[in-house]
Amino acid sequence: MSPQSTSVAVLIGTIAIVSLMRPDCTAIRENNEGFKLCVTSMRGVTDLSHQNITSVPSSLSNETQYLDISYNAIQTLEGTEFSGLSQLCFLKAAHCGLREISATVFTHTPALKILNISNNDLPFIPDISLKQLKILDLANNLYPSYELPACFQNFTKLDFLSLGSTAALSVSYGDFDVLMNVSVQHLALGAGTHWQKYESGSLAKIKSLKKLSLFASFCGTFGMFENLLVDLNVTQAKILRFISLFPDSCNVSGNPFKNLRTMPFIQNLTLENTWINSTFMVVFMKNVWLSPLHELSFVNITYNEDTPDGFHLPTINHTINLSSVIFNGVNHYQYRYPTINMSFEAFSRLTYLKFSGTGMNILPCRVMTALPSLEILDLSDNLLTESGFWWTPCSHSSVFPKLRKLSLSRNRFSSLSFISQKTHQMNTLESLDLSFNSIHLDGDCYWPAQLTELSLGNNNLGNSVFAYLSSDFEKIDLSKTGITSIMQKDLTRFSKLTHLTLSSNSIQVIPVDLSVPALLSLHIDQNAITSISREVLAGLPRLQKLKAGGNPFVCSCDSYWFITAFNKSLLMDWPLDYTCNTPLSFAGLPLSEYKPSKLSCEMWLQAAVALPVLIVISAAVGLAFHKCDGAWYTKMLWVWIRMKRRGKKRSNILNNASFSYHAFISYSNQDSDWVDTHLVPTLEGAGFSLCVHERDFVPGEWIIDNIINCVESSYKTLFVLSKHFVQSEWCNYELFFAQHRAISVHRDSLVFILLEPVPTNSLPKKYLRLRSLLRQQTYLEWPKDDRKQQTFWASLKSTLHIADKSVVLKDIAVAISDTVPLVADQM
Repeated sequence: MSPQSTSVAVLIGTIAIVSLMRPDCTAIRENNEGFKLCVTSMRGVTDLSHQNITSVPSSLSNETQYLDISYNAIQTLEGTEFSGLSQLCFLKAAHCGLREISATVFTHTPALKILNISNNDLPFIPDISLKQLKILDLANNLYPSYELPACFQNFTKLDFLSLGSTAALSVSYGDFDVLMNVSVQHLALGAGTHWQKYESGSLAKIKSLKKLSLFASFCGTFGMFENLLVDLNVTQAKILRFISLFPDSCNVSGNPFKNLRTMPFIQNLTLENTWINSTFMVVFMKNVWLSPLHELSFVNITYNEDTPDGFHLPTINHTINLSSVIFNGVNHYQYRYPTINMSFEAFSRLTYLKFSGTGMNILPCRVMTALPSLEILDLSDNLLTESGFWWTPCSHSSVFPKLRKLSLSRNRFSSLSFISQKTHQMNTLESLDLSFNSIHLDGDCYWPAQLTELSLGNNNLGNSVFAYLSSDFEKIDLSKTGITSIMQKDLTRFSKLTHLTLSSNSIQVIPVDLSVPALLSLHIDQNAITSISREVLAGLPRLQKLKAGGNPFVCSCDSYWFITAFNKSLLMDWPLDYTCNTPLSFAGLPLSEYKPSKLSCEMWLQAAVALPVLIVISAAVGLAFHKCDGAWYTKMLWVWIRMKRRGKKRSNILNNASFSYHAFISYSNQDSDWVDTHLVPTLEGAGFSLCVHERDFVPGEWIIDNIINCVESSYKTLFVLSKHFVQSEWCNYELFFAQHRAISVHRDSLVFILLEPVPTNSLPKKYLRLRSLLRQQTYLEWPKDDRKQQTFWASLKSTLHIADKSVVLKDIAVAISDTVPLVADQM
C-alpha cells in the first residue's frame, strides 16, 4: 500500500437489512412549495382525508385553495365535482382507488397548479386540461404505458412530473414526444419494477430536463441503463437520482456507469435505497474519479463487503473534481466493521463531507488531518461522544485546517465546557451544531473568538444557558431548550448577535426593554406568547426577518398594532401560522382576518373623540345647572346637611323641650310696615309669642343659623307673601328651611298670608314644592274690608291657639339649652 494511502476502519453499527420501498419523492416539495405557492390563509385549507366519503362534497367553500380527499373510496372524478372552486390551487386525491377522471372535471378550477393523484388504480394516463399546472404526480397507478396524451403539450408551465406504474415495464421511443416543447425541469419516472425494455432516444426528447429521479431496477440489463445515460447526456441533465437501482443480492457485472466519464454536464449523482457490493463500489468510484461530478450522495444504502480486503481504491495520479460527498444512512450487511483503503490526498478539492446515520462512534484520525480543503463536516445522527470524536490515539496538533462548519447533531455529546475547550484546536471553525444531544451546563465555557454560530437546540438547558455562551456569537439557536423567559440582562453581552432562534420554548412575554441593536433575524414561534407590541420591536431596529407563528395569540387590542401596522413582509410564516387562541369567540380565526376597530384600540383617538363629547356634555349640564338654579340648590343642600347633622346632635338633649314661639314670621323688609303695625301688635296683644328677625335674631351668629333656630323653635311659620317676598333672597332661604321642616316634622307648620295676589306661576322654579302647596293648602288672604279683617284675625288666632299647651317661656328654654352643656361636661 502506498505511504500516502491509509487504511480506515470506519466504524459502522450493525443494522438488520431493511425492506426497500419507494420514498415519497414529492412529499417535501408538495408540503413546502405547495403551501407557499397556493395557500394564503388557513381558511382556504380543507382536509377531508380518511373521511370514508365516496364523492367530492358539494358544500365546499368557494374560498378553498387546498383540498385533500386522500384515503377515501372515490373511484371517479367527473362532471361538476369541483364546480365553484375557482380558487382551488392544490388538489390531493391519493389512495382513493381512482379509476376514471373525466376530461372536463377540472373546467371549473382554472387556478389549479398542483395535482397529486398518485397511488390510485388509473388504467391510463388521464387526458385533462390544466394550463396553470406546475406539479403533477401520477406515480403508482396501473396504466400499462408511459405514453403521454396530447393534452400534455398544453402544460406550458409544468415544472415537475412524476410517472410510475407497476404495469408499465418498458419505455418506448415516442412516449414523451408531447414534452418536447414543455419546460419540464424535473422528471420522476418508474414504480420500482424491473424494466424489460428501454428504447434509445426516449428521454433525449425532453430538452428542458435538468433533473431525473429514476425508480427502476436494471440488474442484468446494464446495457439498457447505459443507453439511458447516453440520452440523459443529450438533455444536458445536471442532477441524477437513482432509486433502488440494484435489488438485494444483485451481482453487478461489467461497468454500467462508464458513461459518466463522457457526460460533461453532470454535476450531482445520488444512489438511494439500493444494494451496493464492495466490488461494484471500486468500479463505480473509478468512474466517479474520471467524471466531472461535483456532488456524490449515497442515501439509505445497504453495503455488502464481498471482497476479503474490503473496499480498496488504488492511488490515482490526478485530482478528482468531487467537492461534496454524502453518506446519509448506511446499513451494513455483515456483522463486522467494513474496511476502506483509499488515499485521502485524492480529495484535495473536497469542501463538504457528510457521514450521517452510519452508526459511527469513532472518527478516523485521517479525516481530521488529511482533508486540507474541507470546509463543512456533517457527522449528525451517529453514536459519537466526546471521547469518540477527539479519539485519544489521534494526534490533534493539526485539526481541520480550513473547517468552517461542524455538525455534531443527534449524537451523544454531553459536556459543553469540554467541547468549548476542544474547539480551540479548530482555528477556522465558525459554526458548531450540537442540537439533539444530551448537553449539560457542567462548568464555565471558553469559546474561541472566531466561533460565531452555535446551535444547542433540543437540549434541556433552561434559562441560565445564556451565561455559558460567548459574547462573540452572532448566530445562536436555542430552540426547544426549556427556556421559560428571556431578560434584557441575558442578551446585553451579545452586541454582535444577528440571528437568534428561540422556537418551541415556553416563553410567555418578550420584555419591552429588549434591546439587541444588531439583530437581523428572530425566531420565537411555537412559544406561549399572546401578543407582540410596538415597544418590543423598537429595540430591534435592524430586524429583517421574524418568525412568530404557532403562538396562542389573543385577538384583542393587545394585538392591534401587530395586525394592522407591523410590516408583514418581515414575517417568514405569515399568515398561515398565525391564529387567534382567545377569546373563545375568535378561537381558530386567522389573525389576518381579525379586524379590530381603530377607535376601540387607539387611546389617543379615544381621547380625541371623548374630549369634545365630554366638553359638550359638560356644557349642557352646566347650562341646565344654571337654568335650574343649581348653584342655589347646591348651597341649600349644604346648609340642609348641616341642619340635619345639628338636629341629630341636639335631638337627644332637647327631645322633651317645647316650642319657644307660637310662630316665626317670615316677611320682606318692604312689608315691615304692615307687620309692625298690624300683625305683631294684634297677635302679641292676644297673648301669642312671636319670633321676629329684627328683634329676636341673636347678634353675632350666622344669619342662616338664626333662621334655622327660629324655624325649629316655632310651632308655626307665618309667611307674609307678596311680590316683595318673592324677590327677597333671605325670604327664599326661610321658605326653604320651613318647607323641609314641614315635610320632615310637621306638615301643617306652614301658614301663608297673602298681602296681595301672587300668581303661582310667578314663583321661582326652585319653589316647585311651594307651588304645589299653594294649590293644595288653604291660605289666608289679607282683606281690605275692615269687617273681613276680623274674620282674618280669628282664623289666624285659632291656628296658633292649638299650640298654647306646648309653648313655654322663652327664658326657660334658653336656660335649659345653657344647662345641658354643663351636664354633659360633668358626665
